[in-house]
Amino acid sequence: MNIALFGGAGFIGKNLTLKLAEDANNHITVVDADRAYFSEVEPLVGENVAFRQSSFDRNTDFASLLEGQEIVYHLVSSSVPTTANSKIPQEMDANIVTSALFLDGCVKAGVKRVVFLSSGGTVYGKEGKCPLKEDTLTKPITSYGVQKLAIEQLLYLYWYMHGLDYRIIRPGNPYGPYQRPNGVLGAATTFTYKALKKEEITVYGDGSVVRDYIYIDDAVRAIIDIANGEGEERLFNLGCGYGTSLNELLSVIKKVVGEDLNITYRAGRSVDVPVNYLDIERYETAFGKLNPISLEEGIRRTADFLAKHYV
Repeated sequence: MNIALFGGAGFIGKNLTLKLAEDANNHITVVDADRAYFSEVEPLVGENVAFRQSSFDRNTDFASLLEGQEIVYHLVSSSVPTTANSKIPQEMDANIVTSALFLDGCVKAGVKRVVFLSSGGTVYGKEGKCPLKEDTLTKPITSYGVQKLAIEQLLYLYWYMHGLDYRIIRPGNPYGPYQRPNGVLGAATTFTYKALKKEEITVYGDGSVVRDYIYIDDAVRAIIDIANGEGEERLFNLGCGYGTSLNELLSVIKKVVGEDLNITYRAGRSVDVPVNYLDIERYETAFGKLNPISLEEGIRRTADFLAKHYV
């Protein structure tokens, strides 16, 4: 199968590439903005993976990049939840308008299916009752969530107009190998890295914020299930199905690392939803029990990877 991953050199993209490449029948094209982003993964894959450097913007020739592709993953976002509200018009243009041009390219190239990584952490906002189901009313409090929802609606529109099939995945908080340990996303990975380095860990609020953490191997397995699924459902939550507070996460990290943590608590942020975890019944009905590994085991694997590659 011919598969393209746009934004494929990011955290989820790298792990998807490695897993998809295990099947010699898959011919994978990984697309991202900078060739240097591929350096960690390129030596680990075989000849069935090709890497292409390209921007994802108004000037991109999407039809050319997409020619011959069957399943295409849209993993690109120019923004992150914590800062998306600072430049709302620019973020809308960069992500929504460009995604429409990308979908135009998919139609012209005859792509069979688009798999879009939305956001289970931001599209629902803070008014829904947890665990959040896919039909929960969406009231995002960041433009990041608004962008994701807009692209979800574009996918429906392109299916309605052109028959372009799609799958939407709303992940919780994936963590693990190849996630940037010093970035602005991923508390589980970032806190583990800082614990290993004996650096200050900054927590916004009192540590009671609850999230749905899923180890990347479990997330990738589920993403591929959904991407290849043939049922009528096109929208799926993806998480562990239960919530963990930041303080509970820190306790697990302390246990794994075996050291006291240097934690600083700061004022909470308006963009942080107090409680967010996902109902994954729809996924498990379609594909079977997810049976994700425990948070402790996931943090242990993450710590081992970070110690080997970053610390």
